[in-house]
Amino acid sequence: MPPVPLIELREVTKRYGQGPVVLDRVSLTAQPGDFVSLIGPSGCGKSTLLRLIAGLNPISTGSITVDGQTPEQAAAELAFVFQEPTLLPWLTVGKNIALPQQLRGVAPAAIAATTQKVLDLVRLDSRARAYPRQLSGGQKMRVSIARALSLSPKILLLDEPFGALDEMTREHLNEELLAIREHQAWAAFFVTHSVAEAVFLSNRIVVMAAGPGRIHAEIPVPFAYPRTAQTRLSREYHDLVAEVSRVLRSVENAAA
Repeated sequence: MPPVPLIELREVTKRYGQGPVVLDRVSLTAQPGDFVSLIGPSGCGKSTLLRLIAGLNPISTGSITVDGQTPEQAAAELAFVFQEPTLLPWLTVGKNIALPQQLRGVAPAAIAATTQKVLDLVRLDSRARAYPRQLSGGQKMRVSIARALSLSPKILLLDEPFGALDEMTREHLNEELLAIREHQAWAAFFVTHSVAEAVFLSNRIVVMAAGPGRIHAEIPVPFAYPRTAQTRLSREYHDLVAEVSRVLRSVENAAA
C-alpha cells in the first residue's frame, strides 16, 4: 500500500463569491519531508493555495486533508511564514518568538527553552533583546521563521519569504533554511518567483498556470540533501534551472 499523504488536495476549486474561478480542480499531495515549491505567473493562485491548506480560506469544491484532518482541525500542526515578517515593533526578538507559544498556553519554562532553541537554529541568539527596528531585512525574516518553528510544526507554509531581499542575502537564507530542515523534519510548501531558488530548495517543483489557476507540470528535483553553495555551481543544477525556466516561459507565453 502507498503511504498516506501528509497533505492531500483532491480536485480543489476556489472562487470568491460569484467572481471568476481562482483555482480550478487542483490535485496535489505531499509526504513527510517533502519540500514543494510553487512557481507560476502572477495571479495563478499560488498564495491562495497556501491559504487553503492553512485553513485561512474555505475551498469552494473538492477536499483538503492535512494529516488525516481538515485544515481547520490541523491548525496546530501548521505554521505560516508570510511575505513580510509581521513582527510586533514593541516586542524584542525573543518576545516576538515567544508570543505564539504564549497564545497556545505553553508553560513559561517550555517557552524559554523553545525560544532559545530556535534562536540558536537561526543564529540570532545575540539579538534576542533587540527590537525589530534594529534588525536588517534578512534578520527580520529569520525571526519570522524562528517564530514559526517555535510551534514545532509538521508543515511549514512559506509565501515568498525572501522575495524582498537582495540576491546574496536570499541565497544565504536558502542555505540556512535547508540547514534548519536537517534538525526539524517538517514538510514545506514554498511560493517563489525565482526558478533558481525553487531548484535549490525543493525535491519537487509545481509549475502553475493562470486563468484560472491550475497545475501545469510537476518536476522532480533529483539532487540529494544536504545542499550547499557548491550545489549551485554544478552543471546539473544549471541544466535543471534552464529546463524549469523553459516550462515556466511556455506557461507565460500561453497566457499572453
